[in-house]
Amino acid sequence: MNEVINYFSTIPSTHRSLILIGGITLFWLIENTFPLFQMQYRKWHHAGINIFFTITTIIVNFILAFILIKTAAWTTENNFGILQWLPELPIWLYTIIGLLLLDLIGAYLAHFVQHKIKFLWRFHLIHHTDTWIDTTTANRHHPGESVIRFIFTTLGVLIVGSPMWMVFLYQSLSVIGSQFNHANISLPAKLDVWLSYFIVSPNMHKVHHHYMLPYTDSNYGNIFSVWDRLFGTFTTLPKEQLIYGVDTHMKPEEHNKLQNLLQIPFQKSRSKKNS
Repeated sequence: MNEVINYFSTIPSTHRSLILIGGITLFWLIENTFPLFQMQYRKWHHAGINIFFTITTIIVNFILAFILIKTAAWTTENNFGILQWLPELPIWLYTIIGLLLLDLIGAYLAHFVQHKIKFLWRFHLIHHTDTWIDTTTANRHHPGESVIRFIFTTLGVLIVGSPMWMVFLYQSLSVIGSQFNHANISLPAKLDVWLSYFIVSPNMHKVHHHYMLPYTDSNYGNIFSVWDRLFGTFTTLPKEQLIYGVDTHMKPEEHNKLQNLLQIPFQKSRSKKNS
């Protein structure tokens, strides 16, 4: 465990980039070999749009990274946050608790709030407009949403009191987890169900991308599935019934044109419908 802490305490930016690129490449190859759905779409054009948003997410996080670093340093120096107030624990248990809490605030809560507050939904909507969910969809976030998510991550670091090595570990797991559960991968049904008791599995997250309510507003988790089960937002839907996208933006010119995707948060709001 000390080796993990030492590595993530000084992880180079190049290594973090390799984790991102390596994950996309790995799941891209797997989903082409064992696809959940045989989707008829221009895969490279689709990937180009989503990679653009991946790059803008990287830029936003790079520009604001100093805030995260300062926050993590302040919590440890001032003995502030949940982890700092706990009695001495085995390092593995300390790490699991920290990762769970960071996932709760930085991912689950951030995601839930964006679905419930109309102004924030305008930015998150871009992620849901994708009608061809694959591993590149994982980072399909409007730059405005990248800022929103960064704020929640920083809030999580402050409340949890996590050291920076744990933040880097969490972010790395989050990237891989999101690429995995968005990937167009066909896992054995029993394996997917088993995984969904611990982490967000592909079939579990795909339900969240069904085009109509109430499924759109369910399965908010990113890494750990416990929060959806605990807070009653977990649901299932047979994969045969899945239709990707969001009912307010099903036209190709709305969800498959980069210029329109960037403009969506500033367009007239539309209401989602129940199935």
